Amino acid sequence: MTEIRPRRSVLSMPGSNARALEKARGLPCDVVMIDLEDAVAPEAKAEARASVAAAVAARGFGRREVVVRINPLDGDHGEDDLAALAPAGPDAILVPKVTGAEALVAVGSRLRRLKALPQTRIWAMIESPVAILNLADIASAARDVDVRLACLVVGPNDLLKAGRLRPVPGRAALMPWLMSAVAAARAYEIDVIDGIYNAFTDADGFAAECAQGRDCGFDGKMLIHPSQIAPANAAFGPAPAEVAEAEALIAAFSEPENRGRGAIPFRGRMVERLHAEEARRVLALAEAIAQLQA
Repeated sequence: MTEIRPRRSVLSMPGSNARALEKARGLPCDVVMIDLEDAVAPEAKAEARASVAAAVAARGFGRREVVVRINPLDGDHGEDDLAALAPAGPDAILVPKVTGAEALVAVGSRLRRLKALPQTRIWAMIESPVAILNLADIASAARDVDVRLACLVVGPNDLLKAGRLRPVPGRAALMPWLMSAVAAARAYEIDVIDGIYNAFTDADGFAAECAQGRDCGFDGKMLIHPSQIAPANAAFGPAPAEVAEAEALIAAFSEPENRGRGAIPFRGRMVERLHAEEARRVLALAEAIAQLQA
C-alpha cells in the first residue's frame, strides 16, 4: 500500500494576506493551500510571492501539508513563482489551468533545474472542458517520477462557467465530469480533491456536498472558510464505527479457518479479500490522521 496522507480539508488562503497565513498555522485543516493566482491582485503578486516563499521556508505550519498555487507558466508571474518557491520547499506546487500532461512535465523539469527538494510534489487544477477530455493524459503524468504528480483538484466554478452548466443543488449536470476526475485519479493511484462550495454560511448545503463528494470517491474538499474545516474532516475521515468495522473484518480474515479463503461470511454478508484491502486502507488513513493531530 502506498503512503496515505490525509487531505480531507484543503483550506485556500490568499498569499497576500499575512494575517490569514498566520492564523492558518493554528487551524485543524490537513492542507494549507496558499494562493498566488486568483486571490492576489496583479500589482500585489511580487510582494505576495516573496512573503509566501518566506513563510513556507520558515516551516511554521506544523504537520499540515503546505501547497502553493502558482500563476500560469505562460503568463507574467508563473516562472518567478517557481523560482521563488523551489528553494522554499513547499510540500506541493498547485499548477492552475492544466489542459494536458505537457504543462506538468514542464513544471517538473523546471523544479529539477531549480534543485527543488525531492519531496516537493505537483498538484494539478482541472478547470476546463479540455482538461476533462484530457484527464487520462493528465493523470498519467504520475507515472513519470520527474513530474512528481500527486493530486488532482477540481475547479467547479470554472467548469460550470466554461460548460454553461447551471449550478443546481446536487450538481447533477457536473457529476459526469467530477466522476471522470475520480476515475482518472484512481487509474493512476493519485488523490483527487473536490472543489469549493461557495455559500460558506450554508452549513447544511456544505455538509450535503461533502457527503456527496465522499461517496463519489473524493479524498477531500477545497475550502474557503475556516468554519468548513470540521465538517470536511468529519465527512472525509473514517468514522469510529467504520474503523471498528475495518478492524473486525481484518480480524475475521485472520482467523485460522479463513486464512486460505478468498471470500467469507461477515456480519450477514459475503466479503472478499478486496474488502480486507479496503479495510486496511481505512485503518491506515485513521492512523495517519491520528499522527497529524498528535
